[in-house]
Formats: sequence, structure tokens, C-alpha cells
Amino acid sequence: MNGDTMVGIKRGPEEFRSGASNGSGPNSTDSDSKKMKLEGKPSRVIHVGNIPQDTTDAEVVLLGVPFGRVTNVLVLRSKNQAFLEMSDEAAASNLVQKYSQTQPQIRGRSVYTQFSNHRELKTETTSNALLNQGMQTQDVAGNGLKTEVTDNGGGVNTVLRVIIDNMICPVSLDVLHQVFSRCGKVLKIVTFSKNGTFQALIQLSSDREAQAAKVSLDGQNIYHNCCTLRIDFSKMSSLNVKFNNEKSRDFTNPSLPAGEGVDGMSSLNQGGLPGAAGLLGAPFVGLGGQLNGANGTALAGVGASLPLLGGFTLPANNTAATPVLLVTSLDEHIITPDHLFTLFGVYGHVLRVKILYSKKDCALVQMADPSQAQNALTHLDKIRVFGKQIHVMPSKYQSVQLPREGQPDAELTKDFAASPRHRFKQSLSKNYQNCHPPTQVLHLSNIPPSATEENLKEEFVKHGFEVKAFKFFPKDHKMALIQLPTVEDAVNALIKLHDFMLDGNNIRVSFSKSRI
Repeated sequence: MNGDTMVGIKRGPEEFRSGASNGSGPNSTDSDSKKMKLEGKPSRVIHVGNIPQDTTDAEVVLLGVPFGRVTNVLVLRSKNQAFLEMSDEAAASNLVQKYSQTQPQIRGRSVYTQFSNHRELKTETTSNALLNQGMQTQDVAGNGLKTEVTDNGGGVNTVLRVIIDNMICPVSLDVLHQVFSRCGKVLKIVTFSKNGTFQALIQLSSDREAQAAKVSLDGQNIYHNCCTLRIDFSKMSSLNVKFNNEKSRDFTNPSLPAGEGVDGMSSLNQGGLPGAAGLLGAPFVGLGGQLNGANGTALAGVGASLPLLGGFTLPANNTAATPVLLVTSLDEHIITPDHLFTLFGVYGHVLRVKILYSKKDCALVQMADPSQAQNALTHLDKIRVFGKQIHVMPSKYQSVQLPREGQPDAELTKDFAASPRHRFKQSLSKNYQNCHPPTQVLHLSNIPPSATEENLKEEFVKHGFEVKAFKFFPKDHKMALIQLPTVEDAVNALIKLHDFMLDGNNIRVSFSKSRI
């Protein structure tokens, strides 16, 4: 074996050379940095030290992406070190030079870089698949797309093939443009369906930007717990888009026709998705500033961690107003349609609830109108229910369909339109004005004259809830306040105990903004 080649994990890590520090080592000085520039022997393999033990391959790769193509990576987590191989020495030299001026960080921890003694990095692990693996199937042409194909073996290039898994929420071309614009300048996008999945071809302005997008976005969710991005390099070298419409877009040529029977659409030409600014989460953390691509767009820099896309919410004018809400992250072993009817019924008239047969931690809740749906979303998004933080967002559907008789999901869908348990008897009830977020204090009403404080507290204790405080209303013992330890306890208690029977009366339970 060539002594200048490091293979797999058979060789131990290098120690930082005191005379070859990049100025960012533990005991570096300005003279050390100058000495490195004069005496350090350039290599396209970079040695990275002081990395956190839970550092991912992707986070190490992101150190090199702004300077050129990364061809290999080896992470030695037990040694808090890694090796990064660039495509050429010029890119590696630019990296060392930049990081001698501005120290990079991974997960908030300063890391140190220098030229490695090794001239080449040959790993026996699968890390290299992160960088170079391409799609093995041919890219499709369609939806007005005419493409010149250059078979580059699926290696790094400017065109990415994107598959959206678990697409519960709609993903538009505009949303994809905004997501991928975080990593560089998006030139063209074509969307299509294949094998029952929504897919896209996305061309960026350079292969380093495409690599940044693959490394930083692959496996991330656009919306919380759904719409997962699966990204590979396409075998196509460029896209030639014929039409600008909802399925394909050439951002370098806005004058293209929309195509026969298709209305031109260009919310992006008007400054991006309305209301969506800042919804993608924190930007990639750069090196004291940010390393920019050729177009000035911040590339995926060296951050504390790869940011999630969860929390990206549907812009209000990106879909028609809908009375149907999508609820995710439910505890599928506990939740029932009745539970969701009770909880969402605090904020409006629930007509139907459907727990998804293929993904039972998700459900659709149909309210009487879009305003009630928005009211429920405002108050219930991100609350904790049965030990899990749920997420509520607008659905792409306008109604919840009842299953046909005999369907396996029949028990998971329920129509509550004629239920006698609705809180709001009239569509314009003044009670809508009294809605507020869940609190740890619950309001009890319709209490029978015979009920005592002990009777009421006992009902909560029987269901496993600890009661912190209780009091009747001074002038009306038909109502009382009961305080539980946490808001989550109060939410769960309301779900389980609303409308419970006591001495012939149905006790109504709701959230109170009062304190005991």
C-alpha cells in the first residue's frame, strides 16, 4: 500500500503539527499561521480536529462544500478527528487559508484544520456514498421537459433528482424553489409523478451548490413529520424547460409560455412565497459571517447542527381556505376520533374526524368553516397531548370523505355532525369569542346541587390526574375551577372527562383563563 494513502480506519489519526497549525489550533499564534503558509506541504486531504463525538459525515462535508467538490470523508468519532478530501489542492488550500482567518465550528464547538500528511483518502466505509452516489434509474422526461442527457455515472453535477416521501401535505414547485434556494441559485425545476410518488429535477448554478443541497437537505422534512426529501445526483447534466407553469419553471427565462390550457403563475417573480419569509427555520450558520456562492447566496456553512425544515407552514394564500386540518405526531396507540372531536370541539363545530389508515399518528379534522379551523390551529398547534407534541396545519382537502361500507378504515373515521355533544349550538355563538389557549386550570359547569368538592376531585383522581387546587364559584355552585399540575395534564383531562356524568348531570369541562 502506498504510504501516502490512508485506507479506512486502519491507520490512527494524525496529531496537529505545532509547526503546521492553521492558526486555529489550541496553541496557535500568528507566527504559527505564517509558518504553515511557508512550510506546510499542500495536500487535497484536510485533517480536522476537535470535532464533537456525535458529528455526522454530512457536517464534516459541509466544511469543504463552499470551496469546491468534496470527494471523500472519514470521521473518527472516538478520536474527535476527521479527514476531508477535496477534488484538488487548490480547493484544499483555499479551505485552509479561509479557516486560518475565521475559525469554523461544528455544533458550536471550534474545530481545527490543517493539511494532512496523506495525499489521498481511500475509505473502506460507505461514507463516500454520501458524496457520489447517483440514481441508478434513468430520469424521466415529461411535463413539457426536453432534456439533453449526459451520462456522468450519477456523480456530482448541477442537477438533483428529488423524491418526496410521506407527502401528506401538498408540495408545490414554489415551495421546492424556496427550500433549495437556501443552498444556492436555483436555475430550473421540473416536477412529475412516477411510481405513485411526487418527484422533481432541480438544477442549481454550480455543482458545489448542488452538493451543498444534497448533503444538507437529504432526509430532512419540509413540513413537520412529513414530506421527507430524498435527494440524489441526476445523470442529467442540464435541463431544457419548454414551459413556465405549476409543473416546470426556467428561472433564467421568465418569458417562456405557460403551455396550452395552463395559466402562467409566477409568485416567485413577485418576491417569493407571500408570508413564507423566515418559516424555514434558522439559516445555516456560517464562519463568523457566511461563505457565499457565486450568486451571493449563503451556502450550507459550518453550523451547530443541520437545521430541520419542520415548522415551514403553508402560506395563507398558497392554498384555498379550508375547514380541514391535518394533525400529526399523535400517539397512535391512544388517540381516537372521539378524543380529537372533544379537543378540537373546544374551538369550533367539529363535523368529521379521520385517523389515517396508513399513518395512524396523523388525522384529518373537519371543522364547520375555515375560520373555525384557523381558530383551532391557532390554539392547538404544538401543544402536548398524551405525551407527544402535536402539530396542526391546514390540509389540502376541503372535506373529509366517509369510507365506503366494509372498508378497513371504517372505524377510524367518524361523522359528528349530528352529535349532541357539540359545545356551540349556533354557528355564530358568542362563545367563540371566549376561546383561548389551553391552560392548567379547567372550568367545570352544569354541576348538580348534590355534588361536593370531594365528588368532583375524585373523578379526576380516578382517571390518574393529580389535583393541585379546587374552588367553587362563590355565588354559583353550578360552576367550579380545578387546577392540574401541567397544561398537558389539563388537556388530557379535558379529553377524557368532558361531558362525564355525575348525579344525572353531564359535566362540561373547558379551559379557563382564571387562576385559583
